[in-house]
Amino acid sequence: MDQIDVPYHFLCPISLQLMRDPVTISTGITYDRENIERWLFSCKNNTCPVTKQELFGKDLTPNHTLRRLIQAWCTLNASFGIERIPTPRPPIERAQIAKLLNDAKKFPHLQLKSLRRLRSITLESERNRICLEEAGAVDFLATILKNGDSTSVDIATDHNESEFSRASDEALNILYHLKISERKLKNLITNDGDQFLESLLQILKHSSYQSRAYATMLLKSVFEVADPMHLISIRPEMFVELVRVLNDQISQQSSKAALKLLVEVCPWGRNRIKAVEGGAVSVLIELLLDKSEKRACELVLAVLDLLCGCAEGRAELLKHGAGLAVVSKKILRVSHVASDKAVRILYSICRFSATSRVLQEMLQVGVVAKLCLVLQVDSSFKSKERAREILKLHSRKDLNKSPQTEMENSPAMSPEKCLFAFNLVKAFRDYTEQVQGNLDLVTSDGCSLKSHEILDAFGVSLEQVQGHSRPVKR
Repeated sequence: MDQIDVPYHFLCPISLQLMRDPVTISTGITYDRENIERWLFSCKNNTCPVTKQELFGKDLTPNHTLRRLIQAWCTLNASFGIERIPTPRPPIERAQIAKLLNDAKKFPHLQLKSLRRLRSITLESERNRICLEEAGAVDFLATILKNGDSTSVDIATDHNESEFSRASDEALNILYHLKISERKLKNLITNDGDQFLESLLQILKHSSYQSRAYATMLLKSVFEVADPMHLISIRPEMFVELVRVLNDQISQQSSKAALKLLVEVCPWGRNRIKAVEGGAVSVLIELLLDKSEKRACELVLAVLDLLCGCAEGRAELLKHGAGLAVVSKKILRVSHVASDKAVRILYSICRFSATSRVLQEMLQVGVVAKLCLVLQVDSSFKSKERAREILKLHSRKDLNKSPQTEMENSPAMSPEKCLFAFNLVKAFRDYTEQVQGNLDLVTSDGCSLKSHEILDAFGVSLEQVQGHSRPVKR
């Protein structure tokens, strides 16, 4: 193809590739069907890509003459390695879809065959998916899912059970690939939402990995458009199954869908507690230990941040041996978003769940040194403020008072506070030397300029520190 010039009128104006199924729109411009359908239906555009004229109809007329010319040109240039494009099948008509749906409803023995045909139609083009939705396929497929549990129980020992199970899997597969519109999703959950959600829950519990992945991604789409009443009333078993999807790591796509779903629903009602009771915190920490991909880490930290908004979530994070360490490790290593979420998690721990043991663990696993670094780099204003508050709490002697009171009422200076401040500065300097090299400018008194800034962050002067322990010069 690179050795021969393709006639420009054989190329699609959108992709600039040889057209395989040329169609003409109302402005008279011809495009390849796949590209113009994506422009009109997936991207929701209502204009001609070339002329920018508004389209008053989205009818696509096959340009058979141009297609035959392209096929003839391909045949003439076969010696250059150009393959003849096949004659495309005519697009599906709504009457054909209606017949398939009626056959599946009236004749149970034809149901699986009809579903397989519907799946192939769904995967062909965006136009076909829209036709399926308009023909009522979504309601029919949802009915198959909703009838799945009772039927499988009634015929548990019958040969037809596996057949029905396959029909349910096919219906779920089609529903996922249909990319159902927001309007139809709202209708689906409004008319019979509880039963539909229950059917998806049963699929998560008992079906194959692939079906569980499809059910998770479908649930994400459903809950994105659900009303608050449905979000508040999610059953605890749903969270257990979503956590199991994360733990099994079925696929990257299903894991991200489960994480986004948890981000969507956890702020509502008692959902955070339900997620914690479902074992979400420990699984999320294990995911953080394993994953380095940016978006996945951001989503995991976002969910952990929501769960640490309740006492149960904070307790579970502290119970895990790697909880504080792995959250701290992600600061300044993934992205600004991940760093902000990680600092928020540590802030929630220090504000509401700080004890002497917790603060000591934070110092030992490097949390304190990492927070000192947050103050020095290009972090968000909120993250720096939270880091200062955490460091102030660490510098205070009396930990018997509530953390909130400690943050609001600064006690008088004490020798212990000054000694801790010096140790804090030393930990920060050791950390910067270990991770990023010697970044500080050393002053004549043996303390760095950044060290001065850290001391000022929680109200300790250099003279007070030097009165208790002389800093070690580099």
